Amino acid sequence: MIQKTKRSIEWIAKNTFPFFPKKEKYAGLHLIADFWNVKDIEDEREMKELLVGSAKAAGSTVLEVLTYKFSPQGITGVVLLAESHIAIHTWPEIGYAAVDVFTCGDKARPEIALDYLKGVLQPKRIDITKLKRGRAE
Repeated sequence: MIQKTKRSIEWIAKNTFPFFPKKEKYAGLHLIADFWNVKDIEDEREMKELLVGSAKAAGSTVLEVLTYKFSPQGITGVVLLAESHIAIHTWPEIGYAAVDVFTCGDKARPEIALDYLKGVLQPKRIDITKLKRGRAE
């Protein structure tokens, strides 16, 4: 499951507009999502499986998975990726999960990781913020 890899920067280059030759370059895409009324996860093994599944769905390379179970409820999980990270923090008492998906380079697909998480956690409402990280001039 855990694979050693060499880190290098791979820029994502997108045309800013079809009629202009200038390209926008950035290191990666960061998706920050608020999931409301989600399926409750209290088991660390289940959280690890969820994080690894989302990373694999996105085409990311898993380096390490960490979880922490709070008392009396709530869990935090982070999967470190060669391409950056995916993190989930839950508040079962209010049916909320804070989801953070950041991948760099143009191979990993953070949107697919987020779709995977949506499918498993089944939120009734989602608020998503998209950030382009490491923009080059």
